[in-house]
Amino acid sequence: MRGQKKGDGGVAMAPHPRYSTGIVYNNYLWPTQLKKRQKEAVETAAQGVLDARALYSDSSLADLYSPLTMPAELTKAHQRLDRAVDLCYRPQAFTTEMDRMEHLFSLYEQMFAPLLAVEKQKLRRR
Repeated sequence: MRGQKKGDGGVAMAPHPRYSTGIVYNNYLWPTQLKKRQKEAVETAAQGVLDARALYSDSSLADLYSPLTMPAELTKAHQRLDRAVDLCYRPQAFTTEMDRMEHLFSLYEQMFAPLLAVEKQKLRRR
């Protein structure tokens, strides 16, 4: 789930993704200790997605990514990219979306736990 602006200035959780030109790849923690072969596998698979999209240059992104009209080549290219990215996080692929999300949230917890501890200490001192 991702945040969505509400009319009163707050943020509501929305079940659908919202993308912009600058943040799609910044939504998840990226492993810092990548091996060269992992990085190359992701780059190759990402190029495969671009190559598959180029086969349908007359199609809109809406048509390319519609569940009803997505070309098989593009689906397979994304599956290869997903697998390459998964293997950057751990040696075995994730078996479900929930498995993947639990792993990513545990990484967020590890990353932000020290910050939360500092914030709690500040609150106690007041």
